[in-house]
Amino acid sequence: MVLYTDYIDGDSHYSSYENLKKNYKLKIPTDFNFAYDVVDRYAQDVPEKRALVWCDDNGEEKIFTFAEIAAASRKTANFLRARGIHKGDAVMLILRRRYEFWFFMMALHRIGAIAIPATDQLLEKDIEYRNNAASIKMIVSYDAPEVQKEIENSRAASPSVMALVTVGPPRDGWIDYHTECQKCSSEFTRPSGEYATRNGDIMLIYFTSGTSGYPKMVQHDFTYPLGHIVTARYWQNVIDDGLHLTVAETGWGKAVWGKLYGQWLAGTAVFAYDMTSFSPDKILSKIAHYGITTFCAPPTVYRYLIRQDISKYDLSSLKYCATAGEALNAEVYNKFYEQTGIKIVEAYGQSESSVIVGNFPGMDVRPGSMGKPAPGYDVDIISATGKKCAPEEVGEIVIDISRGKPVGLFVGYYRDVSLTADAFDSGLYHTGDTAYFDTDGYIWFVGRTDDIIKSSGYRISPFEVESVLQQHPAVLECAVTGVEDSRRGQLVKATIVLTDGYEPGKRLERELQEFVISQTANYKHPRIIEFVDALPKTISGKIRRVAIREKDNQPQIKSKEMGNR
Repeated sequence: MVLYTDYIDGDSHYSSYENLKKNYKLKIPTDFNFAYDVVDRYAQDVPEKRALVWCDDNGEEKIFTFAEIAAASRKTANFLRARGIHKGDAVMLILRRRYEFWFFMMALHRIGAIAIPATDQLLEKDIEYRNNAASIKMIVSYDAPEVQKEIENSRAASPSVMALVTVGPPRDGWIDYHTECQKCSSEFTRPSGEYATRNGDIMLIYFTSGTSGYPKMVQHDFTYPLGHIVTARYWQNVIDDGLHLTVAETGWGKAVWGKLYGQWLAGTAVFAYDMTSFSPDKILSKIAHYGITTFCAPPTVYRYLIRQDISKYDLSSLKYCATAGEALNAEVYNKFYEQTGIKIVEAYGQSESSVIVGNFPGMDVRPGSMGKPAPGYDVDIISATGKKCAPEEVGEIVIDISRGKPVGLFVGYYRDVSLTADAFDSGLYHTGDTAYFDTDGYIWFVGRTDDIIKSSGYRISPFEVESVLQQHPAVLECAVTGVEDSRRGQLVKATIVLTDGYEPGKRLERELQEFVISQTANYKHPRIIEFVDALPKTISGKIRRVAIREKDNQPQIKSKEMGNR
């Protein structure tokens, strides 16, 4: 049984991408609420249908049906309401990949409270900022003493926070969720009247890191889950009664892209592996052991997977693989295809949206291309002057909202009218990302609008140089940035994490430079190379080139070219 077809106007099967793009149309019900209209519907009609398969590194495993998710979330809603959480209140969830995350998300939807997922990497000042920016009333966390200590330290300067809840062992000053929740009723009536949720109410807020300044608060309303039908059904190609794994911590937007809304609407169960640290071997072992049918991960994860002996694992259950979060290098795509026979389908979107561009059924995958505009999104690429770009011309990705915002696109930035107005300008939503169309309508990612390197009159895409470097066996990960230079404007710099077995040094620097020169235009080669143990990343796993630029240019580093070509 699948429910996504209830929300599509017409046939849900499309003969081609063109047919999908032209005819796909959502039916938006009045006052849609995912907890009642999806989870409870499954619980009523197919109560034993598998919803969530969860395991951790300690050997613990739990399998939840939709009936069990519905009951647990109703009890959790009663638990929250008894502690003063009402419609419109903000609750922050720092739960990594704990199964309680799904209970709390559905419980907050039932009440009409605002869910704010957050990463467990936050420190005291990060938490304090979020508490005050969103007037957070309650924080829910798992049993990690170092995390809970940071939360406790933030309270002195966070007057809105009324309660701390732990899903782990008892802790002084914290409410014991499991003990207290067991006392609560599993009956929770859908609110009506002024307490009912409306489509335009705020359901979810994500703090998303920008290239500068404090994180922005992306707010989504109650229709947002319906935007992810395309994400799950037509991009990730999830299977009814299958098992989908998206590698993502619940603290960032990719989690609801791949661990909740679209997957359940399309009838597939979600697999959650609460790993304490990333291991490609563990990921491959879980895919084989649990019979994962569809898989999604950032390109970084695939870069690690292709360096394993994949033939050791029985991946026969795996049907589709997808990626998003950053541009996929053709080298990674090709090596994964060689080892598995599966083509990785790329897509592009933001915390502010569902899938904006993707590779969909009926399309020929072009390695390195994000694909074509998603159904429901009117996507264009424009120049700095606002004109439509010609094929192969780089410009900013924008979405035409003159006839209304597509379902899945955010409402705006919470409590920031000015920032919202800048994003939604002149009938367009400005993504801040650059790309170009090819002559066949495929879109190719270039970078953030502020990532472009200008050196000696040349405009250089970091991704182009990174794609070449990534083909060298010594390079595990890399980030290319511009370093200020009085003569050239900027110098191309490559910050590189080496593969095991390679040692940094001048000889390897020269080898990498020569390698880039042999593969692409001379002016693109990195004149500065720095070897590091790890690259700075956002909580969503995206490389933070801005952090590298800030370190290099403030104070400005002395220009030192490694080879004068």
